[in-house]
Amino acid sequence: MAERLADHTTLRLGGPARAWVRATTEEELVEAVSAADAAGEPVLVLGGGSNLVVADEGFAGTVVEVATRGVSADTDPAGDAEDPTCGGALVTVAAGETWDDLVAQAVERGWVGIEALSGIPGSVGATPIQNVGAYGQEVSQTIASVRVWDRKLNGIRTFAAADCGFGYRTSRFKIDRYDANGGRHLVLSVTFQLRQGSLGAPVAYAELARSLGVEPGTRAPLPDVRAAVLRLRGSKGMVLDPADHDTWSAGSFFTNPVLPASEVPEGAPAWPTAEDGLVKTSAAWLIEHAGFGKGYGLDREPGRVSLSTKHTLALTNRGGASAADLLALAGEVRDGVAASYGITLVNEPVLVGCSL
Repeated sequence: MAERLADHTTLRLGGPARAWVRATTEEELVEAVSAADAAGEPVLVLGGGSNLVVADEGFAGTVVEVATRGVSADTDPAGDAEDPTCGGALVTVAAGETWDDLVAQAVERGWVGIEALSGIPGSVGATPIQNVGAYGQEVSQTIASVRVWDRKLNGIRTFAAADCGFGYRTSRFKIDRYDANGGRHLVLSVTFQLRQGSLGAPVAYAELARSLGVEPGTRAPLPDVRAAVLRLRGSKGMVLDPADHDTWSAGSFFTNPVLPASEVPEGAPAWPTAEDGLVKTSAAWLIEHAGFGKGYGLDREPGRVSLSTKHTLALTNRGGASAADLLALAGEVRDGVAASYGITLVNEPVLVGCSL
């Protein structure tokens, strides 16, 4: 029987794959993708499945599941400029490692810089593609380099962080396409430059600072930061739980819009960005104020799809949904926000075999 994508995605949606390869080594991973490319076979590279919406019809090609493992660290006992009492760790991680397992290990070993990214589902190899971020941290702040298989040049390349094109939820790995189904660059491993110490990075997010009982910009013990982030994410249904349908999602479905300050609706929050004249506003605020509150859709189609009852940014499978159901709700929300505010929300998950 063909493997179903629904059994491998956090939304638990998606039909069967025509073929499936589970790659447990880097060599198997490169070989599987290269063989499919040479044969003209569509390829879907699958990590943790936390950022995918796959069509009900499935995928008419080969799914390559990234199941590589390995974490190695080179530590430097010398102090750094920010904190002379702690050194650094250069940590290289295989693409198939589970992201939150890495964060837990970092907190345990005193590696500083990714603790606020606790509880995010998915694999390490996916994090540079989206430039994953939460609670004031982004992986681009700690990535030293990304090692990839270039599907166009048929060779291994290593990109320093400065060459990765990192931006808000984007990178060159997301933008550079090989074909309609995948990126040009197959991530093999990611190397992080992390400080060493007992305190986390300065807390940059006000909600997290309040939860920790500290002022923004100050530092807190690594285990406390991780615990606080997991509590906050759990309260929003953003920590995977098989028994909780609010977690049957792809996380935040829409990115926060970046636009001129003059276009931010009255009363909506706005945060400065690195781009002159542009600010980031809250997609969750726009959704809620356009009339789509937490749990929207539950009363219309019980057991199918709704906005999360804990967070308006998450679209959830209530147990009996199809991908078509979910996309219909996403379209309704997107169009409602556009009608109310003239702002078109952009989906964050990758759509495979379907469109919005």
